[in-house]
Amino acid sequence: MRAANSSTASWLAAAAFAAVLTISGGCLVAQSAPDSENGRYSMTPIPEGVLRLDSRTGTVSTCTRSGAGWACYAVPDERTALDAEIGRLQAEVETLKGRLAAGPTVSGKIDEALPKTDPLKKAEPQAPKAAEGERRIEIPLPSDQDVDRVMSFLERAWRRLIDMANRVQKDVSGKI
Repeated sequence: MRAANSSTASWLAAAAFAAVLTISGGCLVAQSAPDSENGRYSMTPIPEGVLRLDSRTGTVSTCTRSGAGWACYAVPDERTALDAEIGRLQAEVETLKGRLAAGPTVSGKIDEALPKTDPLKKAEPQAPKAAEGERRIEIPLPSDQDVDRVMSFLERAWRRLIDMANRVQKDVSGKI
């Protein structure tokens, strides 16, 4: 009977060993499988490292490798800021609608026609022709004496300029 017990015992031991391997192997596979294989995270390579999208929560993180290992930091969510601004604007619109409904109505159109002329503007009296002559500005032309004085001044200035040029030319030709 010992042989029967021993074969049964070894068969039971083998079955138990196989069951333990199956159970522990399944646990090891379930624990060692990263979340990206289960479809939770979507990874996209970027120059700084990896961009990680969590499909359950919708958060986006940038993962970079440092001296201590990989570190993931959540990317600031602009949607939150946009939602806050939209909420603020909606509240402001509601406030303005309330003020508009409570306040007096002002329309852009009036019933009576506007005057064609400006009532505040004073009408200018018609000026006689003699008065118009007084408003003219007359510039007197120079006399012949004034023209002669200017011409003599220009002649003297021109002669001095020519004399100075001749002296410079003599000085330069004497040095060369």
